[in-house]
Amino acid sequence: MNFKEEFPVLQKYTYLNTASSGILSRSIIHWRRSHDAAFEDLGSGFRLTQASFIQEVRSNVSHFFNAQNQQVFLVPNCSIAFNIFLDGLDRSHRFLLLESDYPSVNYPVVSRGFAAQYIRMDGNTEEQIIHTVKTFGATVLALSLVQYSNGAKIDPAFFNQLKSLYPDLLIVVDGTQYCGTERFDFENAGIDVFFSSGYKWMLSGYGNGFLMLKASAAAQLYQDRKQFQLPAESFLSDKGILDLCFEPGHLDTLNFGTLNQSILFMQKTGMDVIENKIKLLAEHARLAFASRSLLDPQISARVTYSPIFNLLLSDALYQKLLDSNISCLSRGRGVRVAFHFYNTADDLDHLLKIIDENI
Repeated sequence: MNFKEEFPVLQKYTYLNTASSGILSRSIIHWRRSHDAAFEDLGSGFRLTQASFIQEVRSNVSHFFNAQNQQVFLVPNCSIAFNIFLDGLDRSHRFLLLESDYPSVNYPVVSRGFAAQYIRMDGNTEEQIIHTVKTFGATVLALSLVQYSNGAKIDPAFFNQLKSLYPDLLIVVDGTQYCGTERFDFENAGIDVFFSSGYKWMLSGYGNGFLMLKASAAAQLYQDRKQFQLPAESFLSDKGILDLCFEPGHLDTLNFGTLNQSILFMQKTGMDVIENKIKLLAEHARLAFASRSLLDPQISARVTYSPIFNLLLSDALYQKLLDSNISCLSRGRGVRVAFHFYNTADDLDHLLKIIDENI
């Protein structure tokens, strides 16, 4: 497929900023226009099939990540999902967090008064987690699978190892910088709670996300609400406590429909194709950046890595990249770049050319 035809922004920029926002395809734009045209033509009649439509989206999310339908909740974004989850937990829980993780992960935990311990993301973070769970007495591990600032990644297989060592540990993972980059099997992952927004690597625009809960995790939430009778209205007859907490009110068919269309597009393209293309380009980029000493040594020492890189470049060189129509972002100590399946070796070469000419 000619991705420059499908994603018009690629005709204007060397787009290396998916870690900030994914881009919309022509086919999704066409679908969104037809969706709103139907709303314009039918008014309230447009919503008559919204229940079955939302169930279709839920089913496709479930299939895409190998989860059960009842495990999946559709949410406007990952931050809302995580906050709702935390409000349902007993306050006696003790959290293990990563330093410099996404603020939407760490702040909601500490601001609610949960006991928390931090560890660093470096070459031996996994060993630190295993050790600190025991010494701190952590009952919850909450972290981003891929760190937003530098792309440092936890191998999903690690969570299975951790779960075998600490079966009662609640493992909560933000997948926003991960979902859409490779296949993910929630049912067989050692993860209890997994949540993500759709606007980055899922290429679904804003206003949509999802949360997946294992039954053991769901059973711990909102115990205090079980004393209250559920609403008796017929249109809520199929809703349980967690449905009413995570999915209160109407769900937007435009935003969740966009997520649905993106999933269908990725399935048609093939997740094997997407995953292999990303991994190959990320490997080439990592080697090129390492040979130029552009990576933080503590992060580059990690065996597992993502297609996100924070390059140790000056503000002046960052401006040069922007002036050369390279879409990237100043983040932390350097400049963050990211490679999705629509990127090419030419994109990497263009980036390296500008860097080499100005260092």
